[in-house]
Amino acid sequence: MAQRDLYGVLGVPREASAEEIKKAYRRLAHKYHPDKNPGNAQAEEKFKEVTAAHEVLSDPRRRKLYDEFGADSLRSGFDPARAEEYRQWRQQGGGQPFDLGGFGGGGFGGAFDFGSIFEQIFGGGGAAGRPRGAMRGEDVRASIEVELSDAVRGAERELRVDGRTLRVRIPPGVADGSQIRLAGQGGPGAGGGPAGDLYLEVRLRPHPLVRREGRDLHLDLPVTVPEAVNGAEVTLPTFEGPVRLRVPAGSQAGTRLRLRGKGLPGLRGEERGDLYAVIKIVLPEQGEPLRRAVKPLEELYKGDPRAGISL
Repeated sequence: MAQRDLYGVLGVPREASAEEIKKAYRRLAHKYHPDKNPGNAQAEEKFKEVTAAHEVLSDPRRRKLYDEFGADSLRSGFDPARAEEYRQWRQQGGGQPFDLGGFGGGGFGGAFDFGSIFEQIFGGGGAAGRPRGAMRGEDVRASIEVELSDAVRGAERELRVDGRTLRVRIPPGVADGSQIRLAGQGGPGAGGGPAGDLYLEVRLRPHPLVRREGRDLHLDLPVTVPEAVNGAEVTLPTFEGPVRLRVPAGSQAGTRLRLRGKGLPGLRGEERGDLYAVIKIVLPEQGEPLRRAVKPLEELYKGDPRAGISL
C-alpha cells in the first residue's frame, strides 16, 4: 500500500509553518489518542499515523529531506548525500558516469550492479569493490517513537525494521536524541564477518495533556471555585498511578503544586525531575444562577486586578 503524503495526514499544506503543523498534530492527537478511544483499533492506527507524520514534519532536517526526496527519505539508512548525487546524475540524462565512490567508479559502459547505487543510498553497503575476506556489516540507523509514559517507567516494545520484528527495551529516562544500540542487528557481514549494529534514535511522542520541560512534567489540574477558595484534597493522575493532592485554600489559577520526584528519571542516574500540577479553575455551567451567585464577589475585590500589567 502506498504511503500517504505526510502533509495530507495532518491536513496542512506543504508550505505550512512549524506552528501550524504543531497545532494540527495536537488537535488530531487529542482526537485519536488511545486514552480517549479505548478499544478502538481504527483510532489507535490513526493516532500512530498522525504521530509518525508529526515526527518527520516537526524536525526541520527531516522535513527538508522529505520535501526533497519524498517517502524514500523515510527508509532506514537513507543517505541524502548519495541520493542527491544520484538525482543529479538522472537530471543529466544518465549520460555522465555516476561516481560510486568506494564502490568502484564507472559509468553504464562499465560492468557494475545497478542495485548497488540504491544500496549505497540506503546504507546497504553493496558488494562491489569490497576487499576479499571477512568484513563487518554496516551499522544501520533508524528512529523509534516512544510514549512519554514509557520514558518515565521504561518498557519493552516491538519494532519493525527492514521486515524484521525486534524486541526493544526502552530504559527509563530516555529523551529526544537518545540512542538505543542493538548489537548485531545492523547490516549483515560479508565473507563470514559479524553483522553491524542497529542504532535507534529516540523521539519522544508529545503527550496531549502533559507538557515536558527537561525532566520536569506539567499537567493542568481542573478544580472548582469552592475547591480553590476553601481548599480540597483531590486525585491527580500520574504515570505511576493516581495520588492524592492537597489544594491549598485560596489557590489562584496558574498556581503550581509540586510533586517531587514524579517527573522523568535521569538516563544515567541523574536526579529525577518533578511533576507540577497547574491549577485551572473551572466555572460552573453558565446561566442566571451563576450570575446571581458571583454578583456579591464584585465588592470583595480590592482595586484593579490588572493594575500590575504593563508592556
